[in-house]
Amino acid sequence: MKRQIESKLQRWKETDARKPLILNGARQIGKTYSLIEIGKTNFRNLIYINFEAQPDYKRIFDRDVEPLRILQEINMLLGTSIKAGQDLLFFDEIQECPRALTSLKYFCETLPDLHVCAAGSLLGLELNEAAFPVGKVEMLDMHPLSFHEFLLAADDKLAALTEQSAVVPEAIHKRLWDYLKKYFILGGLPEVIASYIQHAGDEATAFENARQVQLQLIQGYIADMAKHSGKQNAMHLERIWKNIPVQLARKVDLTTSKYSFKGVIPKIDRYSRLVGSLDWLEKAGLVIRVPILDHIDLPLSAQVQENTFKLYIFDVGLLGALSGLSPQTLWAQDYGSYKGYFAENFVAQELIAHGRRPLFGWEGRTSEVEFVLDIAGKIIPVEVKAGHITRSQSMNVYQSKFAPQKGFLLSARNAPLIESTWITHLPLYQASKIGLS
Repeated sequence: MKRQIESKLQRWKETDARKPLILNGARQIGKTYSLIEIGKTNFRNLIYINFEAQPDYKRIFDRDVEPLRILQEINMLLGTSIKAGQDLLFFDEIQECPRALTSLKYFCETLPDLHVCAAGSLLGLELNEAAFPVGKVEMLDMHPLSFHEFLLAADDKLAALTEQSAVVPEAIHKRLWDYLKKYFILGGLPEVIASYIQHAGDEATAFENARQVQLQLIQGYIADMAKHSGKQNAMHLERIWKNIPVQLARKVDLTTSKYSFKGVIPKIDRYSRLVGSLDWLEKAGLVIRVPILDHIDLPLSAQVQENTFKLYIFDVGLLGALSGLSPQTLWAQDYGSYKGYFAENFVAQELIAHGRRPLFGWEGRTSEVEFVLDIAGKIIPVEVKAGHITRSQSMNVYQSKFAPQKGFLLSARNAPLIESTWITHLPLYQASKIGLS
């Protein structure tokens, strides 16, 4: 599967002013695969150490974190001869060995010509500030496959057509919409997509197998919660995570779309008692937190009220699995107003995958705009519609209050990238184009 992170890894490999690289992100999004691929295709040798699968290698760092000694021991243990400029040294699951993370500072200072990279999950949770080599590493965040990356894996010719022009023929639009519905079912986790592609000749089997993979991955994430947070905290984390689809769906009942703390965990109904669990899920990369603003002004971060926000799942495919909606129901889009929150979750995921963070939302008394972005100092509102109706009272209210120069409305329509007054209409699957012009 071709990933957009590959071009960034290639630039890191070729730059002279290089620091050790850390690829960060939730589990099971393809970090290890991407770094192994660049190691195999761009270096003489790949030296791979996984601290979770090979815990004995942690002992190399017990004595000190001096790079030359560390390299000498690695060479002796693995029978290698690591050469700067030719080989890639890859520390995987580095959060399991904090001293290895600390050593990256000294690799940067002592052996700047050596290509050293690391991958990790839960880095912000497992490691204290003293262990982190601030200023001595490059950080890249990785996310699930975007919709375009999914197209590249499933139908590369169709993916190429979407890059040629923002305006597509109606027949192509229909095909793209069908793939978007598939993406709502599958999401962007590589193992899920690989399972689907393997059985793509039989859609029913392919979707069912993909769902089983999703359920297994969900159990893996819940096991991580127990492993890294303790039994009691893990129960809170699991309840909050599984409650997100319920929270998003409350708009169907015309109740508030802001996150409600009541009823999530018995006897806990205040933000102050849940903030630790919410922060854990966000740092683990399992949720997308979008603060809800009632006033719009730069900087947007200054308008945030800490306890007013909306939560999304980091992968829209897992949202379907957590919601208990079958692949057949999602494919038929036979889930009423609920498809609105799938569209929102998808757009949040796309915007983050393409670097449009931080995300904010806006709510007035009777109106809301799902996302508000700061792009080069311009505040851009983005409204999301799951269907073809694109009349927007909320955008009109927003415009009357804050007079934006430009906004976007995403929907099921095959709308060209042409502005009508101040609003640009785009089909949902082109959410990644926001901010490119």
